[in-house]
Amino acid sequence: MNDDAANLYVRPTPTIEADHPAVVEFSRQHGTGDNPIAKAVALYYAVRDGIRYDPYTCDLSVARLKASATLASGRGWCVSKAILLAACCRCLNIPARLGFADVRNHLSTARLRELMQTDVFHWHGYASLLLGGQWLKATPAFNIELCEKFRLKPLEFDGTADSIYHPFDMHGNRHMEYIRFRDEYADTPIAEIAATFARVYPYLESERVQSDFDKEVENETKRVQH
Repeated sequence: MNDDAANLYVRPTPTIEADHPAVVEFSRQHGTGDNPIAKAVALYYAVRDGIRYDPYTCDLSVARLKASATLASGRGWCVSKAILLAACCRCLNIPARLGFADVRNHLSTARLRELMQTDVFHWHGYASLLLGGQWLKATPAFNIELCEKFRLKPLEFDGTADSIYHPFDMHGNRHMEYIRFRDEYADTPIAEIAATFARVYPYLESERVQSDFDKEVENETKRVQH
Protein backbone atom coordinates (compact mmCIF):
# COMPACT_ATOMS: atom_id res chain seq x y z
CA MET A 1 0.00 0.00 0.00
CA ASN A 2 1.44 3.38 -1.01
CA ASP A 3 1.67 6.43 1.23
CA ASP A 4 -1.41 8.09 -0.28
CA ALA A 5 -3.54 5.01 0.44
CA ALA A 6 -2.14 4.72 3.95
CA ASN A 7 -2.85 8.39 4.64
CA LEU A 8 -6.44 7.93 3.44
CA TYR A 9 -7.07 5.45 6.25
CA VAL A 10 -5.76 7.65 9.05
CA ARG A 11 -7.66 10.81 8.10
CA PRO A 12 -10.74 11.93 10.02
CA THR A 13 -14.11 11.93 8.25
CA PRO A 14 -17.54 13.28 9.26
CA THR A 15 -18.31 10.01 11.07
CA ILE A 16 -14.82 8.62 11.75
CA GLU A 17 -13.86 11.57 13.93
CA ALA A 18 -10.22 10.75 14.61
CA ASP A 19 -9.58 14.38 15.56
CA HIS A 20 -12.56 14.96 17.89
CA PRO A 21 -11.39 15.91 21.41
CA ALA A 22 -13.51 13.22 23.09
CA VAL A 23 -12.25 10.55 20.70
CA VAL A 24 -8.66 11.71 21.17
CA GLU A 25 -9.03 11.54 24.94
CA PHE A 26 -10.64 8.08 24.84
CA SER A 27 -7.98 6.80 22.43
CA ARG A 28 -5.09 8.03 24.54
CA GLN A 29 -6.65 6.73 27.74
CA HIS A 30 -7.41 3.25 26.45
CA GLY A 31 -4.99 2.76 23.56
CA THR A 32 -2.12 1.72 25.78
CA GLY A 33 0.83 -0.39 24.74
CA ASP A 34 4.28 -0.06 23.27
CA ASN A 35 3.36 -0.96 19.67
CA PRO A 36 0.42 -0.56 17.25
CA ILE A 37 -0.88 -4.11 17.80
CA ALA A 38 -1.04 -3.71 21.56
CA LYS A 39 -2.76 -0.34 21.21
CA ALA A 40 -5.31 -1.66 18.71
CA VAL A 41 -6.13 -4.66 20.91
CA ALA A 42 -6.60 -2.43 23.95
CA LEU A 43 -8.89 -0.13 21.97
CA TYR A 44 -10.88 -3.10 20.69
CA TYR A 45 -11.76 -4.23 24.20
CA ALA A 46 -12.45 -0.67 25.36
CA VAL A 47 -15.03 -0.27 22.59
CA ARG A 48 -16.41 -3.81 22.81
CA ASP A 49 -17.12 -3.68 26.53
CA GLY A 50 -17.23 0.04 27.26
CA ILE A 51 -20.03 0.72 24.77
CA ARG A 52 -23.20 -1.35 25.17
CA TYR A 53 -24.61 -3.02 22.09
CA ASP A 54 -28.09 -1.71 21.27
CA PRO A 55 -29.57 -2.33 17.79
CA TYR A 56 -32.25 0.29 18.42
CA THR A 57 -29.59 2.99 18.22
CA CYS A 58 -29.47 2.25 14.50
CA ASP A 59 -29.69 5.71 12.94
CA LEU A 60 -28.11 6.54 9.60
CA SER A 61 -27.68 10.26 10.18
CA VAL A 62 -24.15 11.59 10.47
CA ALA A 63 -25.10 13.17 13.79
CA ARG A 64 -25.86 9.76 15.34
CA LEU A 65 -23.22 7.69 13.53
CA LYS A 66 -20.24 9.85 14.38
CA ALA A 67 -17.77 8.48 16.89
CA SER A 68 -18.24 11.25 19.44
CA ALA A 69 -22.01 10.61 19.58
CA THR A 70 -21.45 6.93 20.33
CA LEU A 71 -19.00 7.84 23.08
CA ALA A 72 -21.44 10.33 24.58
CA SER A 73 -24.37 7.88 24.64
CA GLY A 74 -22.36 4.84 25.74
CA ARG A 75 -24.42 2.73 23.35
CA GLY A 76 -24.14 1.69 19.74
CA TRP A 77 -24.97 -0.89 17.12
CA CYS A 78 -22.45 -2.82 15.07
CA VAL A 79 -21.83 -0.02 12.56
CA SER A 80 -21.48 2.83 15.06
CA LYS A 81 -19.20 0.74 17.30
CA ALA A 82 -17.03 -0.15 14.30
CA ILE A 83 -16.88 3.55 13.40
CA LEU A 84 -15.74 4.38 16.93
CA LEU A 85 -13.01 1.72 16.88
CA ALA A 86 -11.81 2.91 13.48
CA ALA A 87 -11.74 6.52 14.69
CA CYS A 88 -9.74 5.59 17.79
CA CYS A 89 -7.21 3.63 15.76
CA ARG A 90 -6.82 6.44 13.23
CA CYS A 91 -6.29 8.84 16.12
CA LEU A 92 -3.23 6.77 17.07
CA ASN A 93 -2.07 6.62 13.43
CA ILE A 94 -3.18 3.01 12.93
CA PRO A 95 -4.76 2.72 9.45
CA ALA A 96 -8.40 1.68 9.76
CA ARG A 97 -11.36 1.29 7.48
CA LEU A 98 -14.94 0.02 7.75
CA GLY A 99 -15.98 -3.41 6.51
CA PHE A 100 -19.44 -4.84 6.02
CA ALA A 101 -21.09 -8.21 5.65
CA ASP A 102 -24.59 -9.65 5.44
CA VAL A 103 -25.13 -12.11 8.29
CA ARG A 104 -27.83 -14.34 9.68
CA ASN A 105 -27.79 -13.33 13.34
CA HIS A 106 -29.29 -15.65 15.93
CA LEU A 107 -28.61 -13.18 18.77
CA SER A 108 -31.75 -11.08 18.72
CA THR A 109 -34.98 -10.66 20.62
CA ALA A 110 -38.50 -11.67 19.67
CA ARG A 111 -39.53 -8.04 19.21
CA LEU A 112 -36.52 -7.23 17.05
CA ARG A 113 -37.20 -10.25 14.84
CA GLU A 114 -40.84 -9.16 14.55
CA LEU A 115 -39.88 -5.63 13.53
CA MET A 116 -37.21 -6.75 11.07
CA GLN A 117 -39.33 -9.64 9.74
CA THR A 118 -36.08 -11.50 9.08
CA ASP A 119 -33.02 -12.75 10.93
CA VAL A 120 -30.70 -11.46 8.20
CA PHE A 121 -28.73 -8.38 9.21
CA HIS A 122 -27.62 -6.52 6.10
CA TRP A 123 -24.55 -4.26 6.29
CA HIS A 124 -23.30 -5.72 9.57
CA GLY A 125 -20.30 -3.53 10.39
CA TYR A 126 -16.80 -4.28 11.61
CA ALA A 127 -13.50 -2.40 11.64
CA SER A 128 -10.64 -3.43 9.38
CA LEU A 129 -7.23 -2.55 10.84
CA LEU A 130 -3.79 -2.58 9.20
CA LEU A 131 -1.55 -4.37 11.71
CA GLY A 132 1.72 -6.16 11.05
CA GLY A 133 1.37 -5.59 7.32
CA GLN A 134 -2.07 -7.19 6.97
CA TRP A 135 -5.66 -5.98 7.12
CA LEU A 136 -7.52 -7.69 9.96
CA LYS A 137 -11.23 -7.76 10.71
CA ALA A 138 -12.12 -6.63 14.24
CA THR A 139 -15.74 -6.90 15.38
CA PRO A 140 -16.40 -5.06 18.67
CA ALA A 141 -20.22 -5.14 18.58
CA PHE A 142 -21.35 -7.49 21.38
CA ASN A 143 -20.22 -6.42 24.86
CA ILE A 144 -19.24 -9.20 27.25
CA GLU A 145 -22.33 -8.86 29.49
CA LEU A 146 -24.59 -9.45 26.50
CA CYS A 147 -22.57 -12.52 25.49
CA GLU A 148 -22.83 -13.94 29.00
CA LYS A 149 -26.60 -13.49 29.07
CA PHE A 150 -27.02 -15.26 25.74
CA ARG A 151 -24.38 -17.90 26.56
CA LEU A 152 -22.12 -16.86 23.70
CA LYS A 153 -18.37 -17.02 23.47
CA PRO A 154 -17.12 -13.41 23.69
CA LEU A 155 -15.40 -12.43 20.47
CA GLU A 156 -11.69 -11.95 21.14
CA PHE A 157 -9.08 -10.03 19.13
CA ASP A 158 -5.30 -10.42 19.45
CA GLY A 159 -4.15 -8.20 16.58
CA THR A 160 -2.77 -11.11 14.52
CA ALA A 161 -5.90 -12.77 13.10
CA ASP A 162 -9.44 -11.84 12.04
CA SER A 163 -12.03 -11.44 14.77
CA ILE A 164 -15.37 -12.53 13.31
CA TYR A 165 -18.34 -14.16 14.94
CA HIS A 166 -18.44 -17.78 16.05
CA PRO A 167 -20.90 -19.93 14.09
CA PHE A 168 -22.21 -21.60 17.28
CA ASP A 169 -22.93 -20.60 20.88
CA MET A 170 -21.72 -22.44 24.01
CA HIS A 171 -24.55 -24.98 23.67
CA GLY A 172 -23.83 -25.77 20.02
CA ASN A 173 -26.77 -23.75 18.73
CA ARG A 174 -26.48 -21.60 15.65
CA HIS A 175 -25.16 -18.11 16.42
CA MET A 176 -23.92 -16.26 13.35
CA GLU A 177 -23.75 -17.18 9.69
CA TYR A 178 -21.88 -14.97 7.23
CA ILE A 179 -23.90 -14.89 4.04
CA ARG A 180 -21.54 -12.62 2.14
CA PHE A 181 -18.82 -10.08 2.74
CA ARG A 182 -19.33 -6.71 1.12
CA ASP A 183 -16.52 -4.18 0.58
CA GLU A 184 -14.32 -2.17 2.95
CA TYR A 185 -14.50 1.61 2.91
CA ALA A 186 -12.51 4.67 3.94
CA ASP A 187 -15.74 6.29 5.19
CA THR A 188 -19.27 5.19 6.06
CA PRO A 189 -21.33 4.41 2.91
CA ILE A 190 -24.48 5.90 4.41
CA ALA A 191 -26.48 6.22 1.18
CA GLU A 192 -25.88 2.61 0.20
CA ILE A 193 -26.81 1.30 3.66
CA ALA A 194 -29.92 3.49 3.80
CA ALA A 195 -31.14 2.25 0.42
CA THR A 196 -30.87 -1.37 1.54
CA PHE A 197 -32.50 -0.73 4.91
CA ALA A 198 -35.44 1.10 3.33
CA ARG A 199 -36.05 -1.92 1.13
CA VAL A 200 -35.57 -4.77 3.60
CA TYR A 201 -36.55 -3.25 6.99
CA PRO A 202 -39.58 -1.04 6.25
CA TYR A 203 -41.09 -1.43 9.75
CA LEU A 204 -38.01 -0.93 11.89
CA GLU A 205 -37.60 2.84 11.64
CA SER A 206 -41.03 3.78 13.01
CA GLU A 207 -40.82 1.45 16.01
CA ARG A 208 -37.22 1.33 17.16
CA VAL A 209 -37.31 4.47 19.36
CA GLN A 210 -40.10 2.89 21.42
CA SER A 211 -38.07 -0.23 22.16
CA ASP A 212 -35.83 -1.10 25.11
CA PHE A 213 -33.23 -3.66 24.09
CA ASP A 214 -31.97 -4.28 27.63
CA LYS A 215 -35.46 -5.24 28.84
CA GLU A 216 -36.00 -7.40 25.77
CA VAL A 217 -32.74 -9.23 26.46
CA GLU A 218 -33.80 -9.89 30.06
CA ASN A 219 -37.12 -11.34 28.92
CA GLU A 220 -35.53 -13.36 26.13
CA THR A 221 -32.82 -14.90 28.31
CA LYS A 222 -35.32 -15.72 31.09
CA ARG A 223 -37.34 -17.74 28.57
CA VAL A 224 -34.19 -19.52 27.42
CA GLN A 225 -33.16 -20.34 31.00
CA HIS A 226 -36.58 -21.75 31.81
